[in-house]
Amino acid sequence: MKFKIVLFICAFFAANSSMHAQVNVAGQDTSRRVITTAVPFLLIATDARAGAMGDAGVATSPDANATHWNIAKLAFIKNDIGFSLSYTPWLAKIINDMSLSYLSGYYKINKEQSVGLSLSYFDLGNIQFTDEFGEALQNYNPREFSFSGSYARLLSENMSIGVTLKYIRSNLTGNVFSSTSDGQAGVSIAADLGWYWNKDIGQNSNLALGATITDIGNKITYSNDEQKEFIPTTLRFGGAYTLSLDPHNSLTFALDFNKLMVPTPPVYVVDDNGRVIYDQNGNPEIARGKDPDRSLLSGMFGSFTDAPDGASEELKEVMIGGGIEYWYRDLFALRGGYFWEDYEKGDRKYFTMGLGLRYNVFGIDFAYLVPQKKEHPLAETLRFTLHFNFNNKKVQESIIDEDTN
Repeated sequence: MKFKIVLFICAFFAANSSMHAQVNVAGQDTSRRVITTAVPFLLIATDARAGAMGDAGVATSPDANATHWNIAKLAFIKNDIGFSLSYTPWLAKIINDMSLSYLSGYYKINKEQSVGLSLSYFDLGNIQFTDEFGEALQNYNPREFSFSGSYARLLSENMSIGVTLKYIRSNLTGNVFSSTSDGQAGVSIAADLGWYWNKDIGQNSNLALGATITDIGNKITYSNDEQKEFIPTTLRFGGAYTLSLDPHNSLTFALDFNKLMVPTPPVYVVDDNGRVIYDQNGNPEIARGKDPDRSLLSGMFGSFTDAPDGASEELKEVMIGGGIEYWYRDLFALRGGYFWEDYEKGDRKYFTMGLGLRYNVFGIDFAYLVPQKKEHPLAETLRFTLHFNFNNKKVQESIIDEDTN
């Protein structure tokens, strides 16, 4: 079955699409040896705070969006209950009806335990499907979403862990079918694991570290079991250092390192005309690298050693994001950051900036993205986030204290 999706942004992750995308939905240039996966919307920064700090959020102070960045942070949250709503018009410079929405909430059970819920909804806008002869099949509005439930718990005064279970559904074709195969929605069940450490250093500073593995789940198929795609399992590690300049002013410096734990595309053997050569079993012959058709665990743990050019290429697969956040009296924030991805692995390089306001239970964040390259599809990306935090009850119970006594 061959679908010709007139929106080139999303064509790469339709397993039987007849187009080859040059830019994927995450804004990467896929004309190089880029690692691509199904449901790449899971990689997009969901909230304006992290979006203004170079997409760094693994170890920053906790809020409702810890459900995306590092669920373990939620155990350290100060409020009893809260939620957050974020909206991002995505690739708005070239597409006017694509967007990402994110709703997250939390509830603090006691001093050591918190739970959270989140919903991520990605709308790809309207697409015209045609068959292999160019005849119109139907108009369709592809949508993807993930729904998750999370739990976080303190292990000590300075350390916590967390786990998230997630349901992912991606319907890109609207069940359009041809004479050769049927289209179907892709479904996956996944998990996130998080670790967080936070400690005051002296009277005026704090150091936090965080690590996560997100979207550990089964492959997705849009047609049949022979055409499955990895979801974007990601390893993140980061740190945040906060310095209180005086009782009213503080600075936070954050830095994250990210790597996809999925197979790197190998280099295939080609003939004189540049066509891939297949063996007697119908499989493409590999010149360098490893076969990407592997199981979940083999793909995850083999992702550190499967790059065709060895260790040097593995290092190129590490993405770096960092940012600075200034707060005045916990009421007003200024933020800035930078995100870097290697030229061969997608070449996303952009500056970020933003503002934040907090008043009583209400907060609002705004972020703006400035690509390093002109005419980049991520240019003029805006993010908006609303926060609501409440203290209707005071959680006094402490399991750690009780255990100690």
